[in-house]
Amino acid sequence: MQAGHAIGVDLGGTKILAGVVARDGTVVRRHERPTPQDSQEHVLAELEAAVAELLDDSVQAVGFGVPSPIDQDQGIVVRCVNLPLEGAPLRDRMHERFGIPVGLDNDANAAAIGEWRAGAGRGEDDLVMVTLGTGVGGGIITGGRPFRGRNGAGAELGHVVIVHDGRPCQGACTGRGHLETYASGTAASEAAREEFGPSADAHRLVRLADEGDAKAKALLEEVARHLGSGLGSFVNVFGPRLVILGGGFGVAAYEYLSGPAEEVLRREALEPMRGAVRLAKAELGTAAGLIGAGFVGFEALDR
Repeated sequence: MQAGHAIGVDLGGTKILAGVVARDGTVVRRHERPTPQDSQEHVLAELEAAVAELLDDSVQAVGFGVPSPIDQDQGIVVRCVNLPLEGAPLRDRMHERFGIPVGLDNDANAAAIGEWRAGAGRGEDDLVMVTLGTGVGGGIITGGRPFRGRNGAGAELGHVVIVHDGRPCQGACTGRGHLETYASGTAASEAAREEFGPSADAHRLVRLADEGDAKAKALLEEVARHLGSGLGSFVNVFGPRLVILGGGFGVAAYEYLSGPAEEVLRREALEPMRGAVRLAKAELGTAAGLIGAGFVGFEALDR
């Protein structure tokens, strides 16, 4: 079945992005609403509302990208680090509510699928995408297929350890020294507040760098070099030909992150991976997740 549209829903730490997506990745229309932080039921209700806002007769499926490991057998959101979702039967709930096929994936997997199908990764069947936002996510395409690990719970690249016994990780994660703690928008905001005061955040850090502030540039370079350590490891493990940097913070700060990150990546990567890989900015911007979630919906429909 090749006709029709799918709704893609990208659940973020601060907002829910939803859009009606065509088979070529075009977003026909879109909708945005805040992400609740108070309870699981409120988050699920807002996800339902986001779909209902866009649903019409052309929509044949819906796909969700969620910042959590996914139990693909059961269609369950296992546990979000930065949101109150745990053991949530999202697939069954949405299918019962709307009566159409429902696909479910990790949000960074969805973003990687979006860029692979309709963005910077078009025509490349081996790539890694890293998304920098509230946290750090990862998505992998290998051999022309999304890598999901056993039962959908793999590719949590933001929780790779880059500093042994380092900083405590965010939210509900009990780990230390994870990439997310050093290279996310949240980490950049914390660095900005320490240097420029309590009202500063990652976006202000980028603005200050744009204005030529040397300290802001230095802080972004520190974030970038930690990022490069993680990217070098991913290149060694997966051997991609392309690494895509995306997410809200990743796209906004790309000019300042890409150079230092690539320098460290190439230092850490082995040949032949080092010479074969290139780094690129996500082309779909913050829409990558919702577009990829749309393709996850089409996958459920075609299945």
